[in-house]
Amino acid sequence: MIITRATEYAIRAILHMSRQPAGEIVYKKDICKAQDITPAFLTKILQPLIKDGIVGSQRGVGGGFYLAKPPVEITLLDIIKSQEGPVYLNQCMIEDGAACEREFFCPVHGAWEQIRKEFMATLSRYDFATLAAEQGCHLPVSPSSTKQH
Repeated sequence: MIITRATEYAIRAILHMSRQPAGEIVYKKDICKAQDITPAFLTKILQPLIKDGIVGSQRGVGGGFYLAKPPVEITLLDIIKSQEGPVYLNQCMIEDGAACEREFFCPVHGAWEQIRKEFMATLSRYDFATLAAEQGCHLPVSPSSTKQH
């Protein structure tokens, strides 16, 4: 499984917003510049996040985007599900009522089910408050922040 570029950029945008003060509106141009995302693509990838209540938007002068939830309540799984839909590793895991005809005698079915559960649990453990704090520890120090006053 490879996540789409949209999902990758959505994660980067949420990480950027998670590093801002709580409730602060972040301008589209600032997210685009910091994360190297085109404005049109940013708008496209944020739409599902707005629909899912993860991101909010404010229009007009001074408008932009903000996190609708605290970063500690947003996980990697939330962003992946918002962008990609439900997480399935293969066809036999799809829960639309069309179960795999081999489900009851296929030894791999149980393995896929357990792997999927563990994968989703792992993604759920990574919240954006933790990721943002981790990123802050690894950011390069800019020359202006090291000047003596």
